[in-house]
Amino acid sequence: MTPRSQQQLSVLVMSTLAFTVCFAVWMMFAVIGIPIKAQLGLNETQFGILIATPVLTGSLIRLPLGMWTDKFGGRIVFFFLMLSTVGPIWLMEYATEFWHFLTIGLFVGLAGGSFSVGIAYCARWYEKERQGMAMGVFGAGNSGAAVTKLVAPAIVMAYGWTMVPQVYAAAMLVTAILFWFFTYDDPAHKVPAHVTVRDQLKALKDPVVWKYCQYYSIVFGGYVGLALWMTKYYVTEYGFDLKTAALLAAAFSLPGGVLRAVGGWMSDKWGAHRVTWWVLWVSWICLFIMSYPDSEFTVKTVTGPQTYHLHLGPELFTALLFTVGVAFAFGKASVFKYISDEYPHNIGVISGIVGLVGGLGGFLLPIMFGALVDLTGIRSSAFMLMYGVVWVSLIWMYATEVRKLDLIKKPAVAADTLE
Repeated sequence: MTPRSQQQLSVLVMSTLAFTVCFAVWMMFAVIGIPIKAQLGLNETQFGILIATPVLTGSLIRLPLGMWTDKFGGRIVFFFLMLSTVGPIWLMEYATEFWHFLTIGLFVGLAGGSFSVGIAYCARWYEKERQGMAMGVFGAGNSGAAVTKLVAPAIVMAYGWTMVPQVYAAAMLVTAILFWFFTYDDPAHKVPAHVTVRDQLKALKDPVVWKYCQYYSIVFGGYVGLALWMTKYYVTEYGFDLKTAALLAAAFSLPGGVLRAVGGWMSDKWGAHRVTWWVLWVSWICLFIMSYPDSEFTVKTVTGPQTYHLHLGPELFTALLFTVGVAFAFGKASVFKYISDEYPHNIGVISGIVGLVGGLGGFLLPIMFGALVDLTGIRSSAFMLMYGVVWVSLIWMYATEVRKLDLIKKPAVAADTLE
């Protein structure tokens, strides 16, 4: 019989690999959507809908998948989920109309639901004090977004965009088979048979869960939305070609995925609250700077009018984008550390709820980005929107966590003074 430590490692490695492939598939339109947009003559809002469609189903399916993971085990659910996407991915190359892409994209998007399966599956294989690390390593599969930005443009330029779905379908099939042969089941990880769906859904009434949903809508929903949007942003804002734009956009996607494991370690060491608080502040500052549009303004001085030009060059912009990617990576891990600490017996359901809302953020944001550009003509309006969402979370966190901690500490300080 395989030792427990080897089973833990095998489950974690194969789950992370599977999630990386699923996420690469989920983000496929971030690259192939650009030639499809040109082929179909889509406007910015339609492009936003196109790239966001897979995110919709990948988000909505997360709650039922999390519940099934608790009931039936992560291995069987993850395996059949991957198999269910192979056919739709392959069919993508035969689409010719806008509605074809939207319909097939809904089925391809099932791959995005893999997160709520894998996060609960991996967490249950590890002790409480190591769960943050395990979930962080698994969550590093978000780097599949960077894989798509590095691999898909080369395929598009060499063979055309229709080759990308063929390659991804084959990769998904091979990964599903490898996953099945190198992972394990543990009946102790399943919830008792008497636990009903109604019992599982009681978590929807918990206001704390909804607060974590808000946090995750930024660090994950914002990550997905920007990962889908940034390649096109570099093309339209700075005039880069597709390959260069995708490479620069990977400066956000890669750290936003890979460094999630570091965020898990930090959350184990310093706690989910402290890590999340600083993640929100760093994101808020960077997004404020990125929000400022390319501008010229004239100031009347004593020597006459002076005209100033404010422009965020690609070098500084990419540095800020990289910083936001790092912050989001840490934040994705810290939010799920909250969950493993406070909801150890129904991680699947809670992660499904939080993942669903976070994923819906990733679905809505690209559409809103496109609509804002069509409405205002300002490309940086995407970052203005993100800035506002982060501001709401900072206020909510201060009111429910930071202020509460301050009130707890003040009596203790007063007691020390009296002594």
